[in-house]
Amino acid sequence: MKLVIVSGLSGSGKPVALHTLEDAGYYCIDNLPLGMLPELVDNMINTTPEPYDLVAIAIDARSGADNSDRFDVIMQQISKHPLQLKVLFLTSDTSRLLKRFSETRRKHPLSRTGLPLADAIQQERKLLEDIHANADLAIDSSNLSVHELRQMIIDQLVSQTTSEMGVLIQSFGFKNGVPPDTDFVFDVRCLPNPHWEKNLRPLTGCDQAVVKYLEKYQDVEKMFASIYSFLTDWIPRFEKENRSYMTISIGCTGGKHRSVYLAERIAAEFKKDRGNLSTRHRDMT
Repeated sequence: MKLVIVSGLSGSGKPVALHTLEDAGYYCIDNLPLGMLPELVDNMINTTPEPYDLVAIAIDARSGADNSDRFDVIMQQISKHPLQLKVLFLTSDTSRLLKRFSETRRKHPLSRTGLPLADAIQQERKLLEDIHANADLAIDSSNLSVHELRQMIIDQLVSQTTSEMGVLIQSFGFKNGVPPDTDFVFDVRCLPNPHWEKNLRPLTGCDQAVVKYLEKYQDVEKMFASIYSFLTDWIPRFEKENRSYMTISIGCTGGKHRSVYLAERIAAEFKKDRGNLSTRHRDMT
C-alpha cells in the first residue's frame, strides 16, 4: 500500500492536495485524529477483503492535532507495515493566510475558541511543527496558484514511478524573498545582469537572446560548472540516506534572467540521467 499523509496549515491548500490525489486514484480520508492512524492502517492492511493500494489521509488542526508531539513515534508504528509512506506538509506565510481567510470568510478551526485569526495561525504552526519537521515533502503555497500547486503535487507524488529521489530545481528573485522550504540556495547575483540591456529586459532566461548574452561570459560558465559539480557530488549521497525529495533554489535579483537560465541549464543536464526531476520559475512572470 502507498500511503500519503497530508497535513499543513489551514488555508494552505490541503483540499487541493486531497482532490488531486483522489483524481489520481487514491482513497482519501479527511480530518482523521492522528492517534487513530495506527489502528486504521492496521485495519486497512490486515482486515479488509481487498487491501487498498493508494491511500491519502489528511491530519490537521481541525481534529485538535491530537498526539502531534508524538508524530515521529506514530510514524514508526505504522512503518512496521509493508507500505510506502510519504508525508506532505503544506504551509504559507501568515499575510497570505490572513488574506485567504478574509476573502473566503471562513473561520479558522482554532479561532472558534475566541483567538484572533493571527494568533490562531501562529498556534496552529506550533501544533503542527513536529509534523512539518518530519515531512518528506514540504510545499509553501504562498506564491502558487491552485493550478501550480496541483501540478507540483502531481510531479512530486503522483508521477513518481521509481524510488529515485525527487528533485525540484527552481529559480527565484531575492527581492521577493528566499523560498522557505528549500535544501540548497545558490546566489548568482554576482553574474552579468541582462536587465541592464534594454532589448533583453522584457525577456527571460528561457529566451535565446538572453542565453546567448549570458554564454558570452566566463563567470557564467564557472558558476554553472561549480553548482553542477556540487550537486552531482552531493545529491547521490543524500539519496543513499533514503531522502525522498530535494529542492534546489537558484536566485538572482528579480528571478527573471540569470537564475532562470542556470536553473534550466542545470535541469537539462540532470534530466539526461534522472527521471524524477521538475523545474519551477517562481518569479519569472
